[in-house]
Amino acid sequence: MVSKRLSRQAGHRRKFLSIVDATPEGERAAAYASRRAQNTGGVLVLLYVIEPDDFQHWLGVEKIMREEATATARAALDTQAAKIRSTLGIEPELVVREGKAVEEIHKLIEEDQDIAILVLAAGAGKEGPGPLVTSVAGKGAAFPIPVTVVPQNLSDEDLDNLA
Repeated sequence: MVSKRLSRQAGHRRKFLSIVDATPEGERAAAYASRRAQNTGGVLVLLYVIEPDDFQHWLGVEKIMREEATATARAALDTQAAKIRSTLGIEPELVVREGKAVEEIHKLIEEDQDIAILVLAAGAGKEGPGPLVTSVAGKGAAFPIPVTVVPQNLSDEDLDNLA
């Protein structure tokens, strides 16, 4: 069960959560979420989740790998945030977490009671919609807030018209 959403109360703003990752569809989700945030007076939250499976090595190697993964996460968030700043002029919140993506998304939603909508994008390739959309659609990963799934093949003009 999720805590009560506060985004409609005085002093709070509705937040749109988008996941930044290495998939091409991730950028489409962030583009849509940022436009929705701008058009509704909301806030964009960009989340990058570092999967922990990569850190099963000796202590020294694990520390270096964790630092590299964190640097990669920060760079990906900074790149996406720069695009959003330059096209829309809004400042997103940037969050890095380490863990399983679905679990970390749930935790962030629980911790930040202003997050009201999760925006994902479905891949357009033969491989299917992508691992995150697939896991959200699965029975065990139901989200306690609305989830908007944006098709990857929408243009910026399409996103402007829909957001």
